[in-house]
Amino acid sequence: MFSASDLPDTIPIFPLPGALLLPRGRLPLHIFEPRYLAMVEDTMKQPGRLIGMVQPYDTPGGESRLHSIGCAGRLTGFNETDDGRYMITLAGVSRFRVVKEVEGFQPYRRCEVRWDAFGRDLGPAERDPEFDRDAFMDMLGRFFEDQNLKTDWEQLGEAEDELLINSLSMLCPFEPEDRQALLEAPSLSTRRETLVTLIEYALRGGDEEVMQ
Repeated sequence: MFSASDLPDTIPIFPLPGALLLPRGRLPLHIFEPRYLAMVEDTMKQPGRLIGMVQPYDTPGGESRLHSIGCAGRLTGFNETDDGRYMITLAGVSRFRVVKEVEGFQPYRRCEVRWDAFGRDLGPAERDPEFDRDAFMDMLGRFFEDQNLKTDWEQLGEAEDELLINSLSMLCPFEPEDRQALLEAPSLSTRRETLVTLIEYALRGGDEEVMQ
């Protein structure tokens, strides 16, 4: 387990729209662009093996920028395909706030980051005492049927609160900005409330009144 002193001030950044990594979650990634192949190779040489996942967004003027909050993952799984692509897995460690991009000779982006607002991420799994699991699972069943999604319901039913809520946040087909809201939720209960709102919104066919 990482401690605050283990976290570096500068990390490589993988800007990927729609990709959500949360602390203690696992995110498989398929790496094929040369600059990100280089990023993985450089990361493998570092003791912490951390890569920061940040969603980019476009400004009204068409400029691509990074959201201010992302999540760093430790590279824990690596496999190289016959044609030179990398299949990797990141294990979520902690969220961070982007301070600024760092200039350098690397072909990929690097950022100076701050971790101090997310100390809870380095602790044990969170609990959600007010979580009404039965009502949530009933709603989730209707959502999966509506979206034509399949899952192992027995495994979901046995999952601890954090694993259930975070896994669904990472896997459900939400828009990038919705995923960003789930990432930035300050607690597990807030993330669960956001997740419920998004699911209810989808079940009502995107009725704007649901989001008010």
